Amino acid sequence: MAFSTELLWALIGLILTIGGTFLEAFVATPTLGAMRFQTHSLGVTYQFGAALLVGCLGGKNAAALSQIAYILLGLTWFPVFAQGGGFNYLKEPSFGYILGFIPGAWLCGYLAFKASAKLESLAFSCLCGLFSIHLTGIIYMAATYSLGLVNMRTGLPLQQSLMKYSLYPLPGQLAIVCAVTVVAFTLRHLMFY
Repeated sequence: MAFSTELLWALIGLILTIGGTFLEAFVATPTLGAMRFQTHSLGVTYQFGAALLVGCLGGKNAAALSQIAYILLGLTWFPVFAQGGGFNYLKEPSFGYILGFIPGAWLCGYLAFKASAKLESLAFSCLCGLFSIHLTGIIYMAATYSLGLVNMRTGLPLQQSLMKYSLYPLPGQLAIVCAVTVVAFTLRHLMFY
């Protein structure tokens, strides 16, 4: 891919990640006996899904660049993270997962362009990206807890923080991975690559 194209995808990924931070994911189910739908929260936002989507569409470099820009914006003065931003966010137990967007997006982009754009290969690349995000988050959380650097205003011990940030959101994140896979598959075929 040309550098200008990668830069454009990185900008798209940055905008989607910022927007996805504040957009909660829902699923709609039909109600019995009525022509209405009921919505249920998945308990996650589209933030990480945007990182994976830009990996599937823009490739590894664009995906990683978009997430580096996102983190730099959040650590400076822009409140683009879920609870604001700034350097104090480094002490949040969830920051490692945000940091994991970089290797997760890069890995997803790398794997997405290794094989032809099939549902299976795109799903595999997204799952590997999600695994990388969780692995980075767990390692970062364990390191900050062991060094005493974590912001203890949450009042959660390490095991409960791991459950809160890794285990509980996983079903919703897997649903978003499915959605990202279908959207990426469709767009890759519409854009002929």
